Amino acid sequence: LTSTPNKRSPEPRKIICMSREDFTQKMTEIVGWGTKEEYGELFDKVDVAQDGFINWDKLTSFILLELYEQDERAKATVVPQWKDLEFLPLKHKDNIQKVIFLKSSSHYLTISKEGLLAIWGENLKLQETFPITSDATKLKHLWVTSLVSLENVNKIAVAFTSKEICFYDLLSKEEFACQYKLQGLKGTPICMDYWYDPLDANESILSFGDITGKVQAIAFTAALISLFERPASACEDGEATMTINWAELLSGCHKCCHILEHKLHQGDWVRQVTYNASLDAIISSTTSNTNSVVLAWREKSKTHLNMTSFNIAQGIHAFDYHSRLNLIATAGINNKVCLWNPYVVSKPVGVLWGHSASVIAVQFFVERKQLFSFSKDKVLRLWDIQQQLIACSLPESQDFRCLFHFDEAHGRLFISFNNRLALLAIKSDASKRVKSHEKAVTCVLYNSILKQVMIGSFTSFGLR
Repeated sequence: LTSTPNKRSPEPRKIICMSREDFTQKMTEIVGWGTKEEYGELFDKVDVAQDGFINWDKLTSFILLELYEQDERAKATVVPQWKDLEFLPLKHKDNIQKVIFLKSSSHYLTISKEGLLAIWGENLKLQETFPITSDATKLKHLWVTSLVSLENVNKIAVAFTSKEICFYDLLSKEEFACQYKLQGLKGTPICMDYWYDPLDANESILSFGDITGKVQAIAFTAALISLFERPASACEDGEATMTINWAELLSGCHKCCHILEHKLHQGDWVRQVTYNASLDAIISSTTSNTNSVVLAWREKSKTHLNMTSFNIAQGIHAFDYHSRLNLIATAGINNKVCLWNPYVVSKPVGVLWGHSASVIAVQFFVERKQLFSFSKDKVLRLWDIQQQLIACSLPESQDFRCLFHFDEAHGRLFISFNNRLALLAIKSDASKRVKSHEKAVTCVLYNSILKQVMIGSFTSFGLR
């Protein structure tokens, strides 16, 4: 398809085009296998413009694109191989309420109901533990209910049964100094979520649900400057805790944020809440069969919400949303995993059968377009074109509280059983990568005339 240039000539190579007849004839002769009909079909696929001829650039572009798409399809259908289940050192005395990963410092944080915050290295070695408390935690039966990371402002927020949310500064001179304390909430917050705009880190949303069925969100507009406005009478000491009353936020006293809320869950405990930017909606769920999942869509003004909801028999324990597939997966109390289009509330677009007990957690494996589900009888499933049942040796306790967190970037699945934290890690697939040389590559050279890459190692030399 190309003519070979004279070594002494600086002129570029001459592009030669071939007709369908010439291409099928030459390929049959040169390659030595395959029929003229098969090469004719290949020609037709390459000649998408139906010009009647193709050149080398068109052929190689088509082949590279096909190989890329095959590779992507193969990656999507590969079932991950797992290392043996292991339990991390036991440090928490009560139920683990949350596991998060801090990208800025590459640390994991876990927090338990009694308020013990544990810091783990990226290698999952325990580094430190701290008691996280508010002034009211001296009272008996006061627990931590949730934890979120505010990555854009280097803070964490912790919710307590005292109807408080405390914001701790990760960069403070003191260890986890409380910078803001939000008080006066009407119900105890039991789940939280935080999102910020990667293109404008000033824009962020802290959403939370409480035991009265209310879903509330604080939309920050100047997060990098300050989450809340400091009153003129406040102490100038930057380390002092600033107390904010919920009524102040509702009245609009703080110009750097505003409140969004709805009561569509009507008294049922809100088990999970999250804001999704691609939908521009706050998604929440309960274990009720009425308004089991509510989507609160933000209007153009960004200050009001329009609600739609799914009614799911017996309710759900949890959900997850995949933005590229545009699917919401729900963990049904009726043993079913349902897949929903967020714009179609009448019925699910798919139902995944296989669990024989109530499903208590679901989470998407985003890149592979697969879905984890975990049921009350301790069966973990990975749903795909082919279904995989992952058998694990799990604790024998019948009554347990489960927390489910998948760190996709590191291939780590965390499952808590009350105060114990289990880890399932995906085995590295480095051994399956195609290698051009047995030994280390020592040199690479590109020939711009022949458009080839020459690669050398200690034992061999190759052209690519």
